[in-house]
Amino acid sequence: MALVQRAGAQKTLQKTAQKTAQKAARLTVLAAGRGVEYGMLGNFFKKPKDDMDGRIPPGQSLTTRFPVLTYGPAPRYKLEDVTIEVSGLATPRTFSWTELSALPQTTLTYDIHCVTHWSKLDTIWTGIAVPDLMTLIEPKPEATHVMIHSVGGYTTNLALSDFVLPANLLASRFGDKPLETEHGGPLRLVVPHLFFWKSAKWISGLEFISADAPGFWERNGYHMRGDPFKEERYSDD
Repeated sequence: MALVQRAGAQKTLQKTAQKTAQKAARLTVLAAGRGVEYGMLGNFFKKPKDDMDGRIPPGQSLTTRFPVLTYGPAPRYKLEDVTIEVSGLATPRTFSWTELSALPQTTLTYDIHCVTHWSKLDTIWTGIAVPDLMTLIEPKPEATHVMIHSVGGYTTNLALSDFVLPANLLASRFGDKPLETEHGGPLRLVVPHLFFWKSAKWISGLEFISADAPGFWERNGYHMRGDPFKEERYSDD
């Protein structure tokens, strides 16, 4: 009976997450910098004719805009107020923006994919490469995962092996401009090989842990890893 109840609860959570994402996709897609809401239909998105040599995951549509999908209000604060707190199974410390800005700045171009079925190609980001940041962090040997914390309480989980990849950035610029608040500015994580909810906006902390644990959306039915090319959208995918 307990197993049946647990399975039923998981199904309910998954349906809730799906409905939330669908509602957000219909009602809260914000064209970057325009302050205008768009639906997810019409000319906003287009189905690719093919997978463009493996660049487009199954079930995705292309957009040239940058939709905004956020749970809750966007916090507003200055870049100089950014701090990153390291906790858990690592030597504790807090990075100020002065310390972070002294690290090398890296500019990378890559495709990004949202769980709500849109993909945007050739996006350009500038920020601190995660491997450069990790030269200043001392995780303990038993640390296998990291819980990303954001201003406002949002969390998402990553395997350490997914987190430390050279393509990942703590980004402060998008294109040639400072990263806008609605897109996670002044500083967000960018993890392009996973669905974009893993690229936490308004990053504020890195908690190193010894086992995988769900963050906000993972507790509400999203997949624990979120590989777009494996269609890892929901917990039972």
